[in-house]
Amino acid sequence: MVLAPGAHTVAVIGTGKIGELMLSGLLRAGWPVDRLLATTRRQSRAEEIATRYGVRVVENLVAVAEADVLAVSVKPQDADALLDEIGPKVPADKLLVSLCAGLPTNFFARRLPEGTPVIRVMTNTPALVDQAMTAISAGAHATAAHLELAEEMFRPLGATLRVPESQQDAVTALSGSGPAYFYLLVEAMVDAGILLGLPRQVAHELIVQTAIGSAVMLRDSGEHPVKLREAVTSPAGTTISAIRELENHGVRAALLAALEAARDRAREIAAQHD
Repeated sequence: MVLAPGAHTVAVIGTGKIGELMLSGLLRAGWPVDRLLATTRRQSRAEEIATRYGVRVVENLVAVAEADVLAVSVKPQDADALLDEIGPKVPADKLLVSLCAGLPTNFFARRLPEGTPVIRVMTNTPALVDQAMTAISAGAHATAAHLELAEEMFRPLGATLRVPESQQDAVTALSGSGPAYFYLLVEAMVDAGILLGLPRQVAHELIVQTAIGSAVMLRDSGEHPVKLREAVTSPAGTTISAIRELENHGVRAALLAALEAARDRAREIAAQHD
């Protein structure tokens, strides 16, 4: 198989939310529509995907036969049934890219022909606006060329980072689930703005732009977040009063506990599929 971007066919198997994000990202990046396939369980969803993106929606085994790369994005609880169906039919020269949260590459390797390359990926929903954070890990038989291809596939969705697979559960907790934490924080801050007398739309606009600006500063300044926070925190000022209350309410400890819980849940998902 020639691993040249755009010179091979990619099948998105299980075109739910994450699968659709990947499909749309590849199209925005100029991936030829005739080099993309999609599968889904519901006919109504198949019609929706075909109409929206112009890609051919096929059965799973047709995708396995025709595609060079199988991007599996089903829910973890559906992965066993999927692999029972397609596992014996996957030639060992296909590349399987898993977007299934919590499932290690060896889950797939055990159900595929010996030597089949598998890459594990964790991305997140800001892929919808090309601002995803995608972490990529190679399985036992994946080569440098396979990793480069995976990066080529996900780079249009935002930033990519290679990590050892042993770190993927932590990645899931931190960036995979991460957008939800920020949305919850913004929701709480908007409510606080309303409590302080601001109209909802005004509070929303203030917080969203503040979040965007703060994120860009973190990314572009190269400064440690402590330094950036200290730059806003004047002696005996308003900010330090607010931070004292956050510390009194254990916000930092709550975040640590929350991410540990997410990491542990990812491990539980993997254990359920041993």
